[in-house]
Amino acid sequence: MGRRTLFLVFIFLCLQDVFCILGYVSDNSSPRKHAIVLTNAKKENTLLPYISPNGSPRPFIPLLAPSPLAPFMNSTTPKLSGRCGLNFSAINDLMKTTAVDCLTSFAPLLANVICCPQLHATLDILLGQSSKQTGMLALDSRHANYCLSDVLQILGSQGASLELQQICSIYPSNLSEGSCPVSDVNGVESAIDSSKFLAACKQVDPVNECCSKVCQNAILDAAEKISMRDGALTRMGITKNLAEKASSVDDCRSIALRWLSSRLDTLSATKVLRRVSNCNVNGVCPLVFPDTKNIAKECGNKIKNHTTCCHAVNKYVAHLQKQSFITNLQAVDCASKLALHLQNANVSTDVYRLCQITLKDFSLQVGSQESGCLLPSLPSDATLDPSTGISFTCDLNDNIAAPWPSAFQSPSTSCNKSTNYPELPAATSAQMGKQGILVKFHLLFTSLFFLILV
Repeated sequence: MGRRTLFLVFIFLCLQDVFCILGYVSDNSSPRKHAIVLTNAKKENTLLPYISPNGSPRPFIPLLAPSPLAPFMNSTTPKLSGRCGLNFSAINDLMKTTAVDCLTSFAPLLANVICCPQLHATLDILLGQSSKQTGMLALDSRHANYCLSDVLQILGSQGASLELQQICSIYPSNLSEGSCPVSDVNGVESAIDSSKFLAACKQVDPVNECCSKVCQNAILDAAEKISMRDGALTRMGITKNLAEKASSVDDCRSIALRWLSSRLDTLSATKVLRRVSNCNVNGVCPLVFPDTKNIAKECGNKIKNHTTCCHAVNKYVAHLQKQSFITNLQAVDCASKLALHLQNANVSTDVYRLCQITLKDFSLQVGSQESGCLLPSLPSDATLDPSTGISFTCDLNDNIAAPWPSAFQSPSTSCNKSTNYPELPAATSAQMGKQGILVKFHLLFTSLFFLILV
């Protein structure tokens, strides 16, 4: 075969590939499919991810684009108290990230998974970094009020919700020592094995930590030692009950996290704290389940009418879909929790299978397309682009069936390896975005130009 023939065949293949890409763009790059346009969190939205017919994870990145975008982009000057001595400049980039994670109307929708864990980490890191100058890992009640107000003012001036204190249940006590007997750096270091603690938590495995608990156990061990410094916990046993002892250890846990943050750079501290807190996030279903009596009525005992049963199930699930975005592992827990409620109400049939209920059906549904978004089980952040708005990665947007536990089966957990759910977000390259398309065009035409020159 001559060079000219090879050249013509290559052009044909290139053009065929280009037309395929153009078809992909027209089918998948429409704003209606990849963007959520919100002026208010309660108004109608549009969201349509790619649904994989074969059940493999196909992530996508929805865009939450306020209209107009300007009010969310313009920074204002925060009104600070002037009475907080914390070093805000040390975590300037972290504050910007937190503001985006907790942006205005989207904060309640992302609260459980993204916004509030990031805000709590920010407060611990702020106190940890400031302790390098002050030597203190906690504030007294008066300064805690001023500093919390300043934090919220700074975040609000950068576009964060003005209701973060209510959304994330943040109080001045989150900046104090609580009932922990130690609040200074020297006191902590005299109570713990600093090198052992730092070695256990300097690098936290994002996948295995929740089950291995290497860093979590080190944090608990440090908190217990801090709470017992100078026999404090022993003396406490004379006058206090077990709940108060547990409260003291929990408050010392915050002190331990702040000390750890002071020994790491801001980015590393954020990763550690978010990965550790994410174990708690993924271990709890955040949804509120209303009464299941209507499902029990239509689906209990022997189902007489499958249509009316599924109508009751879908109507119930539709209520859950209006609450918040959740992670894929939270969805597993939520599905198991609802199934147990239904089984206790004499619903023995697997109504998830009967009515085609999938994991994504437990997360926020937007618009009329009935397409949910499950966030990755690993910690993630929202991103802000001036031209497109807020975006974040969704995982498991395919039709993975919700698990229905049998009477002899224990509820599914993220550490149950017999249940094969992706622990890591599927690579975003699994679904080609605009950047991937541009790269492919570039490679095609570079190759074509090279052949022409030859």
